[in-house]
Amino acid sequence: MTPTPDLTARATGPVPVGSVPGHRAGSSSRAGQPGGPATVGRPVLEAPDIGRALTRIAHEILERNKGAGDLCLLGIPSRGVPLAYRLGALIAQVEGSTVPVGALDVTMYRDDLRLRPARALEHTELPPEGVDGRTVVLVDDVLFSGRTIRAALDALGDLGRPRSVQLAVLVDRGHRELPIRADYVGKNLPTSMTERVHVLLEERDGRDAVTVEKTTAATPAAAARTGADDE
Repeated sequence: MTPTPDLTARATGPVPVGSVPGHRAGSSSRAGQPGGPATVGRPVLEAPDIGRALTRIAHEILERNKGAGDLCLLGIPSRGVPLAYRLGALIAQVEGSTVPVGALDVTMYRDDLRLRPARALEHTELPPEGVDGRTVVLVDDVLFSGRTIRAALDALGDLGRPRSVQLAVLVDRGHRELPIRADYVGKNLPTSMTERVHVLLEERDGRDAVTVEKTTAATPAAAARTGADDE
């Protein structure tokens, strides 16, 4: 098993392909890789803001669940995975014990497969403890229409039967198309349908930031076809 980097040294679970959690060889950032195109859009969160938001979410998870006894964190690729590992490390710092962390690919469960170009499959990596009877916290970077989370619930149902499922997101940008709500939110970010949210994380992009870019896309489906944020 590949050792987990320092920032997740106390969170347990398989590490996805690559040198850091959430990295996939050949993948590209929504807003550019180190040495690539400059970040576009107006900044709304910088590294310290993201750090504080994740710390708050970690404490909220512990408070709501009265500890980390039966918790399991599953990140939704791509950027939900490193966020899950960060949360696992923060929770472990408070509790003094490890928290199972893994990844849940939802690609084949999406309801827009026929509308989008071919998508590369990511890795689903469950911790050895599995998900049966546990409280599973799904972790994603951006909550938009809710369709990615619907797909995640379907994927999770094929892997086991958790006792309960909760949702943590770094950014909730609104415009829901399904009755899905996050339990833990780093930042509620009101946006228009012609804006795109870019999330950059150190593990994939070389730095932490959230920016908003003006586009011509007017619906979540149209935004997805132009490479916008997760739904």
